[in-house]
Amino acid sequence: MKLSSAERAVFAQLLLASLNEDTEIEEAWAIETERRIAEIESGTTHVIPIADALAQVRAALK
Repeated sequence: MKLSSAERAVFAQLLLASLNEDTEIEEAWAIETERRIAEIESGTTHVIPIADALAQVRAALK
């Protein structure tokens, strides 16, 4: 290998840190998903079909 032991150690730490970031992102999305489901089930928010949502966006952009 062309990297020194110290350089390989730094590289390994960077790789491991990137895995932790993915885990944190997945955990954040899981929490957000549960929050959104709870809002829908409690009736504090409602969902609309994607076609309706896209139509509203297109109309707003005109």
